[in-house]
Amino acid sequence: MSTELITFLLFAALVLLLITGLPLAFAMGGVAALFVLVLQGPYALSILSSITYGVMDNFILTAIPLFIFMGLVLQRSGVADDAYAMMYKWIGGIRGGLAMGTVGVCTIFAACTGISGAATVTMGVIALPAMLRYSYHKSIAVGCISAGGALGILIPPSVLMIVYGIFSGESIGQLYAGGVFPGLLLATLFIIYIAIRCYFQGHLGPPIPPEERATWREKLISLRAVILPMALIIIVLGTIFKGVCTPTEAAAIGCAGSLLCAAIYRKLNWTLLKESCYEGLRLSCMVLWIIIGGSCFASLYTYIGALEFIKGVVGALPVSPYLVLAGMQFSLFILGMLMDPGGIIMITVPIFVPIIKMLGFDAVWFGVLFIINMEMAYLTPPFGFNLFYMKAIVPKTINMMDIYKSIAPFVGLQAISLLLCILYPEIILWFPQTFVR
Repeated sequence: MSTELITFLLFAALVLLLITGLPLAFAMGGVAALFVLVLQGPYALSILSSITYGVMDNFILTAIPLFIFMGLVLQRSGVADDAYAMMYKWIGGIRGGLAMGTVGVCTIFAACTGISGAATVTMGVIALPAMLRYSYHKSIAVGCISAGGALGILIPPSVLMIVYGIFSGESIGQLYAGGVFPGLLLATLFIIYIAIRCYFQGHLGPPIPPEERATWREKLISLRAVILPMALIIIVLGTIFKGVCTPTEAAAIGCAGSLLCAAIYRKLNWTLLKESCYEGLRLSCMVLWIIIGGSCFASLYTYIGALEFIKGVVGALPVSPYLVLAGMQFSLFILGMLMDPGGIIMITVPIFVPIIKMLGFDAVWFGVLFIINMEMAYLTPPFGFNLFYMKAIVPKTINMMDIYKSIAPFVGLQAISLLLCILYPEIILWFPQTFVR
């Protein structure tokens, strides 16, 4: 059987199983088991168990449950409440200030958690009622929370970057460093957009009344809210960037730091630990099962020689390498509307990364571009995760169509950020090439 035919049948079977509603992990793992059985016979199925053991024995993967636990503890510790109160006091008195402050808190929270859901849900519970109470338009209020929460996918310590690093073979520390400035760029674009739009359309984000604004003394006292989270961010990421700790070891330090933060905020109790452990176990198992299924699928795909076939086809195309890159980014955007970003990584990275290297592009640069595209996937309908997070917490007066409309400008800003990072690779590469060991 030819490589071309096997490739077609492999992906056709995967799409068919996904259409039936079978979870992604079992769809990829099931297709891999079926094709191994057909191509090599029942004795070859033991290879899949070896792949599964290899995944579970990967030391780097331990960072995933640790970073998730760290984020969940911080989510329940009151850090976001105090950080939002600080933003409220400092910039609540200007047009759109509460929305800009929400993006700022989401940026800080993203650097503490590495997951999108924690910031989205937390700020939805804290910031959305405040903005609606001060007559913010629902498009600005909902959109800034959805977009700000998605920053956790890009700003380190991103869990999705760990998954990408495992499947691409790239340094997670390099990927983390590469995501710093694009993440800050994207947060800045969100804030500038909100500021400009609310300046010209004041009714979208009116300032809080003068009698409710904080004094300078209150503003300065409120700054203590960012001391603990900023210290935790510097310790965790600094140890990774300087090569003092592996991502797994840094994640363990982050867990200890998050528990210390909870204790200082007087929120450390059995309920917090139990809920964080249960939710962390659920999320970690979901991620690891997807990684196992994806590893089996990717190993089979490599075995049948499809990678060499695809590299040969792409190399023979009489087109610019940047046109190939554009095609990859467009395909990732379309897939992001239909699939889980983790699954997209496992299906496409074994195909795309060898081609990118063959075309002479920097693999770390492409990896960060990939994650920016996956951040867009968290906002694009019909299956954007953040859209469903928001639907679960918004009032009944806000429907799903309102949520879809609210994220449109922010998806456009994400696309602008992606384009800027393609045109100016230094945005991604300067920091890892200069400071990371």
